Amino acid sequence: MNFRDQLQYRYNMAGVVEKLIAINVIVFVFVFLLKAVAYLFQFGDFFTEWLVFPKEIGEYIYKPWTIITYAFMHNGIWHILSNMLILYFAGRMFLTFFSPKRLLSYYFLGAISGALLFMVSYNIFPAFAGTGNSYLLGASAAVMAVLLGVTTQAPHMRVRLMIIGSIKLWWIAAFFVISDIVQMPFNNPGGHLAHIGGALLGYTYTTQLQKGTDIGGWFEKFMDSIAILFSKKEKSPFKKVYKNKSRTKRAANTKSSKSQAVNHQQKIDGILDKISKSGYESLNKAEKDFLFNSGKD
Repeated sequence: MNFRDQLQYRYNMAGVVEKLIAINVIVFVFVFLLKAVAYLFQFGDFFTEWLVFPKEIGEYIYKPWTIITYAFMHNGIWHILSNMLILYFAGRMFLTFFSPKRLLSYYFLGAISGALLFMVSYNIFPAFAGTGNSYLLGASAAVMAVLLGVTTQAPHMRVRLMIIGSIKLWWIAAFFVISDIVQMPFNNPGGHLAHIGGALLGYTYTTQLQKGTDIGGWFEKFMDSIAILFSKKEKSPFKKVYKNKSRTKRAANTKSSKSQAVNHQQKIDGILDKISKSGYESLNKAEKDFLFNSGKD
């Protein structure tokens, strides 16, 4: 198995949380490589300006994609490290109660909610008058949406921290929210406002789900339509039909194919159950190869 196949294998086996983290890290490395090149040749940091979210509505109209792309931009190692650590632990707890597709809805809708609160606040509150150009970047709003989403679902879930010990999940969420409110007058007010926007989305989303209303259902349908648009259309192979074959034999072949497909899926389900109980490393080589080949089909 070459390096490319190994990367594809790891990607196929990764969960939605790991894939989000991988995308954030790849974008972070790529952007900072471009920044290094721009510094050496004195090009200016024009690339970043087209990916971060602006406070001005007029500027945003020309860059509508920034309401999503800003959530994959970070301004330093500590910035991305802290966000990804919280996303990893909050995401794993989130998937205990919700589906991977719903986690993506929380993540992206949290990013959108944080960006909108940032823009509205910078255009209506006197405290931000005359601040000049201000831009938003970072996955914090999206991460806060995931954290508050699972906290609202299971506020009394116990989380073990290395130094403090076992504490309730809502204590951690409350700490982050209160920290954003307290720090707002002193540094990075736009970022703290975005965090609060993401937290409000996560809280509202879960409370509405508990009442039977899925406020993010439209976004899941939108993601499905995008996935269908970019999915590869499989070409059905040409099949020869011989007149001398009986209808009974064709029916038997069809039944056999269906049986093989059912057995194949049952084997996949069994391996996935083993992963959920004992982890990926519990698989033997044959099982790993089987999953990898199934992912390529």
